[in-house]
Amino acid sequence: MTQLATPALSTSSHTESLGGRLPSLTGLRWAAAFLVFGMHVRNFGFFGPGPAANVMATVFQAGGTGVSFFFILSGFVLMWSSRPKDTALGFLRRRVARIYPVHLVCAALALVLALTIGSEFVPTIGQLVANVLLLHSWFPDYFYYQSLDPVSWSLVCELLFYVSFPLFGRLARHMQARGAVVFAVVSALSVIAVPIAITVHPTSWPVYFLPLARLGEFTLGIALARLVMLGRWRGPGLDVALGVTLIGYFLVPALPSAFGNTFCTLLGFSLLIPAAAMADLRGTHSVWRLPVMERLGEWSFSFYMVHAMVLGAVKTLLPGTISLNAPAALIVVLAMFGVSLGLSWALYTFVETPGRKFIVGGRKKAKTAPSPA
Repeated sequence: MTQLATPALSTSSHTESLGGRLPSLTGLRWAAAFLVFGMHVRNFGFFGPGPAANVMATVFQAGGTGVSFFFILSGFVLMWSSRPKDTALGFLRRRVARIYPVHLVCAALALVLALTIGSEFVPTIGQLVANVLLLHSWFPDYFYYQSLDPVSWSLVCELLFYVSFPLFGRLARHMQARGAVVFAVVSALSVIAVPIAITVHPTSWPVYFLPLARLGEFTLGIALARLVMLGRWRGPGLDVALGVTLIGYFLVPALPSAFGNTFCTLLGFSLLIPAAAMADLRGTHSVWRLPVMERLGEWSFSFYMVHAMVLGAVKTLLPGTISLNAPAALIVVLAMFGVSLGLSWALYTFVETPGRKFIVGGRKKAKTAPSPA
């Protein structure tokens, strides 16, 4: 994992030995990516009716909240690793370098799959161009925002975050604790306002995929990072924060679907991310900091990008794998997980890492945080 610049924060001697790194956040990225994988396994219907399918529904029905975690985490790590004297163009170049190589390879792979084994549709020229340029999530048409690799819609949101960060980051750097708290509250209220608004005034627009509707999660992460950097974070420890997150996660099915993707887990994620950062800074125990979790976290972006295509290809090529009994379905799912994990290692090793170095021009690597998926 790349190192993070250490903010002005009173830390222990063990914190200094960590070099200001936040490996627990990398480990948590893997957990979020795995939740999305589980949700898609459940949605594809590999498990037939029965206790196993019920367990999958209970555990992974709220897996889509993993994307909300990514968005909040994105704001946090960008604020944490920001360079006060950086130019907007230089910042954007580095951020695009982290997502574009994998995006292009996955888009090409999705196109090959669509033209060979078949899929829901073969994209038109317009849909293809919009996807490659990361504009497709701005269109309300299903066949645009789900074109090619279906999970790539979230990268459109990330691109908006990257473009807007020079403004929000500059504002946050001038905030003291009180201003950061106000910024966090306003951001959280804007997130909550979206499901309330579409419940009161239903719309056919797919708000879940709309980048502007997800901007509040990103700015919330910026505000939380600012509080940690100022040494003014007063949230609970990692165990309590994880408990609050799990309570919210399992409450998701109890609320209308419009609230499920962000509302229930918003408080938990807002506590969990700073708590994990503080655990690293203070050198306290964190299972998310284990080497295996950190390594998986480094692969998590590639895993997130490739797993849906693996599931879709298996469903298309082997339709008999749908609605299986529990033992057979488990074998199929483990096989798909293994293939997805292997591909994610290959993408990280041979595409993501060298592609990033190529785009940034081989300049001396800065101490920055890894981009969340």
